[in-house]
Amino acid sequence: MDPTDQLKQTLLDFDDVGAKAAAQTIVDQGLDPLAGMEVVTAALREIGDGFARGDLYLPELLVSARVALGALAIFDAAIARSGKSRGYKGTVVIGTVHGDVHSVGKTMVSSLMSAHGFKIIDLGENVPTEQFLGAVKEHQPDILGLSALLTTTAPEQRKVIAALQEAGLRSQVKVMVGGGSITPDFARDIGADGYAATAPEAATLAAELIGR
Repeated sequence: MDPTDQLKQTLLDFDDVGAKAAAQTIVDQGLDPLAGMEVVTAALREIGDGFARGDLYLPELLVSARVALGALAIFDAAIARSGKSRGYKGTVVIGTVHGDVHSVGKTMVSSLMSAHGFKIIDLGENVPTEQFLGAVKEHQPDILGLSALLTTTAPEQRKVIAALQEAGLRSQVKVMVGGGSITPDFARDIGADGYAATAPEAATLAAELIGR
């Protein structure tokens, strides 16, 4: 089987060892690692579609992200050795807001966005407003992602957006919000640029927001 076909199949089978082996074969054969990355993205899109249809479930989505990142690490290393740089679609700063220590959803979004070609700066959990603002100033991201699982911490998203406005930074970055406590109406009310209910939707939305 062609190594790129083998890579896609191992990703669809959630085969971590097989995916890494297929990625290494692509590199060893002198094939373009960027083409390998496109295969990863295509496989994740297919998996995301399956999740949206209800054919796949959250545990499988989590595993798929981990498997994809293992293959991508091999391609990243090959690109670094060649002296080239990976072309990113854009930069995303992401974190779970202050008072909220939940990380699973945010980590899954980060993983899928990375696999889809975004540079990720993950600030972690329980991130204060000031840290979000500092990261926007330092990294000048295309997108700021704010996660909140709890209804008690959802208002922190509003606080961050208001602080961006006060600091004159709001027009410089698209703000995406998500989490178990967030709804489309709430996202619109606080002035976010976009809301996604699932990690695959978040990766797709990120590309749409910056026109890539």
